[in-house]
Amino acid sequence: LMNALVGERLSIITSKAQTTRHRIMGIVNGEDFQMVYSDTPGVLHPNYKLQEQMLEFSRSALVDADVLLYVTDVQDNVEKNIEFLDKVKKIAANSASGLTSNSPKGGLSAQRSVPRVFLIINKIDLTTQETLERLVDFWHSQLPEATIFPISAQERFGVAQLFDAIRDALPECPPFFPKDQLTDKPARFFVDEIIREKILLYYDKEIPYSVEVVVEHFKEDAKSIHINAVIYVERESQKGIIIGKQGRALKKVATEARKTLEHFFQKSIYLETFVKVDKDWRSSDKELKNFGYQMD
Repeated sequence: LMNALVGERLSIITSKAQTTRHRIMGIVNGEDFQMVYSDTPGVLHPNYKLQEQMLEFSRSALVDADVLLYVTDVQDNVEKNIEFLDKVKKIAANSASGLTSNSPKGGLSAQRSVPRVFLIINKIDLTTQETLERLVDFWHSQLPEATIFPISAQERFGVAQLFDAIRDALPECPPFFPKDQLTDKPARFFVDEIIREKILLYYDKEIPYSVEVVVEHFKEDAKSIHINAVIYVERESQKGIIIGKQGRALKKVATEARKTLEHFFQKSIYLETFVKVDKDWRSSDKELKNFGYQMD
C-alpha cells in the first residue's frame, strides 16, 4: 500500500507474514504539500526480542502521526491484534472528540491533534461484494469514528481516493524533509531489504526469519555499484541451507537480487554475497542494536 501511495517500490513485498521489520518512511512532494508515509511491521505477539522491537516500531506510529491508517484485509483475523486494536479505538474516539496530546518530538508546538483514523480494508479484489459489505459493517461496529476505505493496493483500486483523503486531512505546517528526498533510509538499507526479500521468497519455514542482511561494502560510480553483502543466520545448519548444494541456492538469491537492484538503482550492479553465523542474534540486545533494531 505504501508503495502504491508513494509511487515507488520502497517496502519489500512477499506473501509471508512479518515481511516488514523496520519502520520505513516514504515521502511524496507536490507543489503545495509534503506527505510522509510511515510503513511499520505488522502487529504480532512477540516470541523473541527481534519481534519485541518490531512491535515497538508499530506502537510508535500511534503517537506521532497526523493520520493513522489501520490496515486490515479481507482475510485478516482481528483477534490476533485485539490489544493493538483497543489502542486504535481510543485514538479514534479521542480524535472524534477533538482532543489534543503532547507532541512526542517537540514538533512545532507542545500540543497536537490526536490522529484521525482511517480504516483500510485491502485486497477487496479477492472477495465478493456481499462479504465486503459484511466486513464494512463489522469494522464500523469496531471503529465507528473511523473513515472506512475498501481498496486493492495491488490493483490500485481506491488508492487515488485514499491519497486525496489523507492529503486533505493533514494539518498545515512546514515540510519536514527536502523536496527531492524520497525516504529517510540510506541506499544500503534497500540493498539489505531486497536481498532479504529474495530469501523470503525462495526459502521455507524458519529460515527467512532467522536471516539478517548487512551491506559491508557499497561503492557507487556514475554507471555502476559494487556491493558486498553478508547474510547472517543463527545456526550452522541454516548456513548450509542458504548456500545450498554447490552454492546453487545462494547463487539464485544473488542473481534475483541483482536484477531487482539494477531496476531500483537504474545502474549496473556487481553483487557478492557471503553467509556467516551469528548465534541467536534475534534474542541478543547487542546484535539487535548492531543491526539497527533499537529505537532512538
